[in-house]
Formats: sequence, C-alpha cells, structure tokens
Amino acid sequence: MDKIWDSNSQLFESIKKNLFSAVIGDVMDKIGLRHQFLPARIQPLSDQMVVVGSAMPVLVENTEYDPDMPVDQAYGLLFSALDDLKADEVYLCTGADPSYALWGELMSTRAIQLKAAGAVVDGYTRDTPGILKLNFPTFSYGRYAQDQAFRGKVVDFRTSINIQGVAVQPGDIVFGDLEGVCIIPHTHKQEVIELALEKVKGEHLVRKALESGMSASEAFKNFGIM
Repeated sequence: MDKIWDSNSQLFESIKKNLFSAVIGDVMDKIGLRHQFLPARIQPLSDQMVVVGSAMPVLVENTEYDPDMPVDQAYGLLFSALDDLKADEVYLCTGADPSYALWGELMSTRAIQLKAAGAVVDGYTRDTPGILKLNFPTFSYGRYAQDQAFRGKVVDFRTSINIQGVAVQPGDIVFGDLEGVCIIPHTHKQEVIELALEKVKGEHLVRKALESGMSASEAFKNFGIM
C-alpha cells in the first residue's frame, strides 16, 4: 500500500478526528492482532481526553527505602526520560507496584513544553486538579497522591516493555479514549488505520440502514458490520 500521510502529525490528526478505540480494536482483531488493549482499568482522567501518538516506553521498578539516598537519585532516570520526550510522543510507563503515583502536574507541564501527546501509566497519577486544568491527555488507574520517590525509580526508557501481556515497542502508536487504550504496532500502522477508516464509513451506512428499519440480521448480511 502507498503511504497516504505526509507525516506522523498528519496521521495522528486523522486518527484523532475520525477514529475511536472500538473500531481500531475491531480491525486489529480481524487481522490477528488480538492482544492490543491495555488493561481496562487504565482510563482517562476525564471522559473528554483522547491521546494519540508514538509510544515512548518507560520502565519503572520498585525500590527499598534508603534514608541515605540523595533525593535526586530517588527517581532514577525519571528526569532523563521526561526530558527526552519528543513532539507527538506518549510517555508510556509500566513496571511499578501500584502503590504510588507515576505521573503528575509538573511532569505534564514539562511534557507540554516538549509538545508531547500525552501520558499513559500502568498505575496511578496525582495532582489531578492541575492536570485537568492543563487538559493534558493522561490515562491511569485513577488518582492517588503518594509519591514515587524512594518507592520506585525509572530504570530504562525507549525500550521494549510489556503491559500485562501487551507488547510495546518504541514508535508503536498509542490510541486512547474513554473506552480504553490500545497499541497499534508500528509495523501495521498503515494497514490498521486504513481498515479502521473504511470500517467507520461502513458503520455510517449500517446506522442509516438500521434507522430506515432494516433488521440487524439483514444489515450484517449486507455489510458484514455490527
């Protein structure tokens, strides 16, 4: 297939404007990519938030409390990872015991300055009022104020990660809305997006047919969509 987007930014705008998690998940199921949704408990901080961008995977591990550890070392590579975010990238973090927050308002502020697309963490976030005021797309288990320092540290970034059975490579596409977050492998991005755009068009036709009185059985027979 010929490339139909001039840039990732153009691709992400098209996805955000035209697609949603259910249709993306459906077409990935159809081509055999059946384990691409992150855990259902990872949800947006507000229902209006949508995230789409290139994955910048971050790996965290739990640490034992050490009263002699300097504070600037307590976060590991967190600040390096945050400062390395590029435009249209999503900070995608896993590996922690979900007993502390992995993202907050000041991190969001820095990410906005770097033109990052959002943050998705396999755990909790904090500073919720501040993040909501910034309207920075942020997805997590929910709100919990306990800090990461001296409990967990970033040990690697721009590395392969696995979030409860979902493999993520740097550069994979992250898409999230109020119904969940899915990962589109970068090796399949054009196929998946083209199929999803086609399915959306088909669903519009099915909706019109149903509104006109067609039965669900007949609509599925005619369109293969339901």
